[in-house]
Amino acid sequence: MAQLLRLRVSQMNNCAFCLKRHFEVSRSADVEIATLSTWPETDLHDATRAALAYTEAMTALSDAAVAASFGAAHDELAKHFNEAEIFEIAAVVINMNVWTRLKMAEGAKLRLA
Repeated sequence: MAQLLRLRVSQMNNCAFCLKRHFEVSRSADVEIATLSTWPETDLHDATRAALAYTEAMTALSDAAVAASFGAAHDELAKHFNEAEIFEIAAVVINMNVWTRLKMAEGAKLRLA
């Protein structure tokens, strides 16, 4: 699931370098990525849906509407994951948000071969 969350953060932050990297890793790990950008309309398992909603909430926390509903996203996550698992999910999302911003600050761009 961590790869799926990393890829979603990369999508949300529009980091071409991270998108390319995590798409390749996700694909090689047989992670379901074909409909990731439209995950709310898919039939993903409830735990995966909760993790993706939490990922989006953490990534877009500066949006006032998202911030207002963050508690609900956390509560839904807690229905499916224990405290240690929630910490791990949060760490993956936080780490990926840092890396996407660092790569973008470096001027990273997608280079097609």
